[in-house]
Amino acid sequence: MPHNSHYNQQLKPLAKALRKDSTKAEVRLWCEVLSKGKTGYTFLRQRPVGQYIADFMCKELNLVIEVDGYSHNFKAKEDEERDKVLIELGYSVLRFHDEEVMKDLPNVQRVIDAYIEDLQK
Repeated sequence: MPHNSHYNQQLKPLAKALRKDSTKAEVRLWCEVLSKGKTGYTFLRQRPVGQYIADFMCKELNLVIEVDGYSHNFKAKEDEERDKVLIELGYSVLRFHDEEVMKDLPNVQRVIDAYIEDLQK
């Protein structure tokens, strides 16, 4: 797999601001599942990728994980376009809703773990 992060330096200040202003669901997913290599891989928070800022990104797996809040209920078309661009850049995208992370984190973790296992086959 190519290790091209498509890092966009210009988005760095915004990414930093977003890290400070993370949603409860993002913080929970980060603290309980993705931080400190708990998955066996390094994930970065609020990472500039192309013209977007990914909620979570793993360069090794070319994987972007998005946690969508209430506002995304009205952005299906935008999310679809964003996913298409990220896929064209060589990333896979896993998308979860805030509510899933807050109410059923074990299942979210199972989905992520299963995805990583499938990549290793």
